[in-house]
Amino acid sequence: MQESINVGGQAVLEGVMMRAPRSMTVAVRTPSGEIALKKDPLRPWGDRWKPFKWPVLRGTVTLFSALALGMKALNFSATCAMEEVGVKESGDGAQEKGKGKPMSDLALGLTMALSVGLGLVLFFYLPLALTQMLKGILPVTQASSLAFNLVDGVIRIIFFLVYIILISRMKDIRRVFEYHGAEHKTIYAYEAGEPLTVENTRKYSTLHPRCGTSFLLIVMVMSILIFSLVPKSSPFYMKALSRLVLIPLIAGLSFEFIKYSAKKRDNSIMKMLVTPGLWLQRLTTREPSDDQLEVAIRALEEAVAMEKEKTGVVPCLGS
Repeated sequence: MQESINVGGQAVLEGVMMRAPRSMTVAVRTPSGEIALKKDPLRPWGDRWKPFKWPVLRGTVTLFSALALGMKALNFSATCAMEEVGVKESGDGAQEKGKGKPMSDLALGLTMALSVGLGLVLFFYLPLALTQMLKGILPVTQASSLAFNLVDGVIRIIFFLVYIILISRMKDIRRVFEYHGAEHKTIYAYEAGEPLTVENTRKYSTLHPRCGTSFLLIVMVMSILIFSLVPKSSPFYMKALSRLVLIPLIAGLSFEFIKYSAKKRDNSIMKMLVTPGLWLQRLTTREPSDDQLEVAIRALEEAVAMEKEKTGVVPCLGS
């Protein structure tokens, strides 16, 4: 009897990363037109320490693990994109040629820390500061902690939407969004049990209910409720500090919501709750070309093959 295993995906520069619990594959289209592969074995954190499998905590661990793996995948894809003569596949990943050089682990760590820090400032600190400034203009913010954080949450969502719209105007980002669409289409075809061909994947939607974009929207909505637990009379520095301290809890609860919505995908109420996330994906996905679909298919096929080789289990995909 085969066990179902979730596999996630992420678009990178000129490619797609597919991840199973114990394997990760990144497929990237090089300037020479070849598909470069990076294949790495993974050891789930839940196998190292059982509490990491507990509800809520597992979501927090998954978030930070995904950030780290995502940075490595982006690093590899950027290296391939800088290659003038392409990258050849090897048994444990890829051997680069030309000018592209991968970042060191220290540089990756610093880049991730900087990215997270900028995200916290842009999407948590600045909305809070603006809401604090609006207290004299919008008396409703002083009515209750929930009202204050509702205004704060609306500002945060506006910031996020403006950010997505602005970066979508960049040529390279539009390409990433196309690969994002290719990732979703490929996952849909796999979930339907169809052979992974360009023709089969082309017909599916670019919008997937378990997409990371939807997760971010859930995080923003969940943050309104969780931050409301902080008394409105708290000084500004306490409210700012709570944004940092409570993020792991918010991420964990949002992860559990995603998992539950996947199990109840046919429930009418759940469909209504996940619909805004699908709307948001219209900003972060684009229709891919056939060659982009080929890259996504290759990444998925390699991830599935690695997982079967390591565990004997056929993965069941989730975006």
